[in-house]
Amino acid sequence: MHSINVAIVGLGFMAATHIKAYRKVPGARIAALCNPSGRNLDGDFSKVFGNVGDQQPLKLDMREVKACRDFADLLADDSIQLVDICSPTSTHPEMAIAALRTGKHVICEKPMARTSQLAREMADVARHSKTFLMPAMCVRFWPEYVWAREAIVSGKYGKVLSARFRRVAEPPAWGQQFFFNGQLSGGALLDLHIHDADFVQYCFGRPRRVFASGYTKFSGAIDHVVAQYEVASGAIVHAEGGWSMSPGFGFSASFTINFEKATADFDLSRGSDALKLFQEGHAPTVIKPDGEDGYAQELAHILDSIRSGNAPTVVTPEDGVRAIELCEAEEASIRSGQPAQLPY
Repeated sequence: MHSINVAIVGLGFMAATHIKAYRKVPGARIAALCNPSGRNLDGDFSKVFGNVGDQQPLKLDMREVKACRDFADLLADDSIQLVDICSPTSTHPEMAIAALRTGKHVICEKPMARTSQLAREMADVARHSKTFLMPAMCVRFWPEYVWAREAIVSGKYGKVLSARFRRVAEPPAWGQQFFFNGQLSGGALLDLHIHDADFVQYCFGRPRRVFASGYTKFSGAIDHVVAQYEVASGAIVHAEGGWSMSPGFGFSASFTINFEKATADFDLSRGSDALKLFQEGHAPTVIKPDGEDGYAQELAHILDSIRSGNAPTVVTPEDGVRAIELCEAEEASIRSGQPAQLPY
């Protein structure tokens, strides 16, 4: 397995999270770091923290890692094969398009862009590129969510009667200058809730329409949302997401899926017993899906795609666009107080 040289752009919490995940992926080599501000270019992320994942301090050995502030210098380096964009959302389109046009593969943190129109421009460039663009929708790769989708799609426990997804947190303690500017970040609707909105589409197909309620608390954009989706199967499907909780609440992710023949319940706070299955006539079962965390799995997927020459299949640029379109439909519903149709 040959190594693939990776450059990470934007050196905040998600960059640190990705670096830790790359350490779990065979053949991944961090070859460069880039940050226009110069922050953390020494590889010392010990003061970088967030609300999910491994909280251990990180310090990267920089002896064989290029450090630069100018993104153009990074793109001029022919040894870089994959650009991992962890910078603020507003920078994604320009950086991703430039990287694709210089022959680099790209993995881009979610959301792909601040608007679906900008994301569509990225996807259009990727469509005509010889290299790949993959949105970093890590929930599609998270072992418990992989298990859930397989159970939904296979019909193993009968059809889905109802499904609830929830992802709520206190406001980010990092990057507040960006996150608390809703014009730039899109608020929690685009930064956090988009994971579950995307997963709903992944499992149930494009909703016919959505009815949502929500409010702003920090950013001026939507910081908390509850959405109900009208899906083709007729299942009752809804999702709640936001970062409007009071300090000390932390981060919570969960889902409950009620099938005809079973109920699956996931709650991150239960630790190793997070995913449970309940069936009539059986004792409750703890499900422990195999595999690394979703960050490592998504990075392994893009690296495998680069090696094989086949575009990523678990998540595509079009999926990234459609996730933003769904969030925009939710926002339209919140503003109007009426259900919103989705573009097809």
